[in-house]
Amino acid sequence: QVRLVESGGGLVQPGGSLRLSCAASGIVFSIYTMGWYRQAPGKQRELVAAISASGRTNYVDAVKGRFTISRDNAENTVALQMNSLNPEDTAVYYCNAPYSLTRQEARFATWGQGTQVTVSS
Repeated sequence: QVRLVESGGGLVQPGGSLRLSCAASGIVFSIYTMGWYRQAPGKQRELVAAISASGRTNYVDAVKGRFTISRDNAENTVALQMNSLNPEDTAVYYCNAPYSLTRQEARFATWGQGTQVTVSS
């Protein structure tokens, strides 16, 4: 079974940084495009960053230049370095496997618990 476990969230002041990590199991991790999604209260879940099996990346405009996605295929992990955080980044962050860098639909029906990121002064 697919298991996705997110960690690294927390409370941070505007302008601060966090690094999120997602550990995947039950899949051949290295062949999948992986991504980070976020869901703010009352809003739909959206893909904010994705990285292909070969390391190509794509970001939603709202996070471009501030967030960096990376992966470690040996560890079956994908990370999201989040810099210059602002209150609009507040959300629960999840990982999954988008169909491609430009198609955000998630391949796996099983989602992890997510990790809460709160940006507040």
